Amino acid sequence: MPQKFDYIIIGSGLAGLQLAYALSKDPYFLKLKIAIIDPSLKETNDKTWCFWEKGIGKWDEIIYSTWNHGKFISSEANIELKLDPYSYKMLRSLDFYSFIKSALKSKTNFHFILDEIVEIDEISSIATGKEGNYIASHFFDSRIDSRYLEDSKSTKIFQHFKGWHIKTKTPVFDKSTFTMMDFRIKFPESTSFTYVLPLNESEALLEYTFFTPFLTEDPVYDTYLKRYIKEILKIDEYEILATEKGVIPMTDHNFHDASSSKVTKIGTAGSWVKGSTGYSFKHTEKKIAQLIANLKFGKEPRDGLINNRFRWYDAIFLDVLNRNNEQGEELFSKFYSKNSPQAIFKYLDEETNISEELKIMFSLYDPEFVRSFFRKLF
Repeated sequence: MPQKFDYIIIGSGLAGLQLAYALSKDPYFLKLKIAIIDPSLKETNDKTWCFWEKGIGKWDEIIYSTWNHGKFISSEANIELKLDPYSYKMLRSLDFYSFIKSALKSKTNFHFILDEIVEIDEISSIATGKEGNYIASHFFDSRIDSRYLEDSKSTKIFQHFKGWHIKTKTPVFDKSTFTMMDFRIKFPESTSFTYVLPLNESEALLEYTFFTPFLTEDPVYDTYLKRYIKEILKIDEYEILATEKGVIPMTDHNFHDASSSKVTKIGTAGSWVKGSTGYSFKHTEKKIAQLIANLKFGKEPRDGLINNRFRWYDAIFLDVLNRNNEQGEELFSKFYSKNSPQAIFKYLDEETNISEELKIMFSLYDPEFVRSFFRKLF
């Protein structure tokens, strides 16, 4: 017989655990029986999330590092980013997983289940797993349908990267300042850069990152990380303490169209990742706040989660990047040199008005944007 729940959350990653935690903090859902189903125990530090926010945040007790200053570097620009009143925060996934699981441990209405869901039958409201079957009134599903790659109408850029947490023998890094993008070591004809998060004077997380329509082989990341360390940082001796890799879809594909009256797609599978940047942490927090409000007011959980205006802006930018990938350095240079960090963060947080958005658009002006405007308009 299937195990019965009120809600089932499929996936215990960023979106699934943020949702579970938010439900657990609201007395409205106290009497509901909720399951979180995932094939992984989430006991390793498999990724790093970074985000910006003003002042004290709800995750500050598990933040690994924070910065109030940053910089953007291209072949022609070296721009200081004074973030106040924002700060840029780094959170390790293992700390996040542990925090949420610990918080839910005392909640008798929450149940962690180790299983992989294969399919959901919406007629019977049964989710079939490899280890068992589960019934619920509603499913929150973070699984991505890989068939999105077959969608010929959407633009598909991949943010793919490899990071090294390195330790040097002597002090090298300025802990007060992180590097958002450094284009000085670049893969040919591509949008590719190095991202640097200094953790202390002798340790840093360096990631070599691509925003490209193609993926690459593992040795390519290693080659460019080594070049950056040697040629830019002038470091000859260092130890690699940890590595991480990732691929984030940057796309205007409508993942959220897979939601229904019984299944709400969440996370990347719900179009919650910012298409033009790949940032997801704070967007997830906002989506979940709206989703929970919807549940409490008897609305469809997905109501109001998607801002079509900003998705259109992202679609235009992605189309330019897809057709002219080598132009990325120039576009990002305009973005950071002609706008303040505060204006950029507000825009990427989707909190701007039309006039503020037009200012951003004009700062990026290029004939390719006009072409992409019409390509994505019809």
